[in-house]
Amino acid sequence: MRTQVAIVGAGPAGLLLSHLLWMEGIDSIVLENRSRDYVEKRVRAGVCEDPTVKLLREVGLAERLDVEGMPHRGIVLRFDGEDHRIALTDLTGRTITVYGQQEIVKDLIAARLKADAQIHFEVSDVELHDVTGDKPRVTYMDSDGVAHEIQADVIAGCDGFHGISRPSVPDSDLTVYDHVYPFAWLGVLVEAPPANDELIYANHENGFALHSMRTPEVTRLYLQVDPADSLDRWSDARIWDELQTRFAIDGFALHEGPILERLLSPMRSFVVEPMRYGRLFLAGDSAHIVPPTGAKGMNLAVHDVLVLSRALKALLSEGNSDLVDSYSDTCLRRVWRAEQFSYFMTTMLHRDNHADAFQHRLRLAQLRYTASSSAAATSLAENYVGLPFP
Repeated sequence: MRTQVAIVGAGPAGLLLSHLLWMEGIDSIVLENRSRDYVEKRVRAGVCEDPTVKLLREVGLAERLDVEGMPHRGIVLRFDGEDHRIALTDLTGRTITVYGQQEIVKDLIAARLKADAQIHFEVSDVELHDVTGDKPRVTYMDSDGVAHEIQADVIAGCDGFHGISRPSVPDSDLTVYDHVYPFAWLGVLVEAPPANDELIYANHENGFALHSMRTPEVTRLYLQVDPADSLDRWSDARIWDELQTRFAIDGFALHEGPILERLLSPMRSFVVEPMRYGRLFLAGDSAHIVPPTGAKGMNLAVHDVLVLSRALKALLSEGNSDLVDSYSDTCLRRVWRAEQFSYFMTTMLHRDNHADAFQHRLRLAQLRYTASSSAAATSLAENYVGLPFP
């Protein structure tokens, strides 16, 4: 097979890149090792920044989002037994929208298949070849065990943190920045309506908790736990008891219901530089990870592929390499801003059991200042709703 851009990974990054390239008349082939059913049901991020929503509208992908998405004009910081609202829209003029990553993936797959795009699910043994030359190749086995080769001008590695794209780059050609936090998140998806119209970030002496949602009927809840913990130690009763404790203030109670899904996730920040190796370009989680506290992961991937689509258009349609040469630096400026904001939110809101009493008091002081200072609240709001895309 021959294509201009071979894309590894059918998550939001790979699919959106394929769509953006298609709009510019550039063909692509997308490879995915999971089934279509799996990727369309894989519950991940749920907060879309303002520039992400605007981009999806501009490229014709927001029909369902505008009907089913839930715009939010603020978030709540809960500490000292009280709620402290950060009025995102009043402070910035913009909003966030809660719309699940899996819903964006469904919209993208439908749009790409309507345009007769090539998306190959359930592939295996994917390998990248000759990425430092001008004719890179991808080999793989399809779902029937038949071997294939794709000849391309460019390869886009959009296959996530555990994918094969980043390991295809020699270690000597990458600088890795890795920070592991001393806590993890236990996340549950619950069949019950949200107990609040906006996200609640709760700071409690037992640890952090987050109240979020996916639909008006489904709530997403998180508990800070020890990284060495295991799911089998958390019964439904224990989960609900701890959630009710950490969110407790006068007049508030969570809506309990059947737990549909539970997941234990370590917290880390991870960045590789550069995000390009020859004709291989890394995007999204294959190049960087942020802790979910700042709601930045999927939004960073969207920015990456927007920048990459413009760069590849200039390279493949006009023979101009300036934008591909600056791709990594352009993306990394936003990545590091998001890393700093996510680190700030994570360290401010979580309780580090390895920290001393002095550090705990500093975190509380930061929370009180953020909630009481219009300047501090505006800085949080500006970063949370998302800095404008270029």
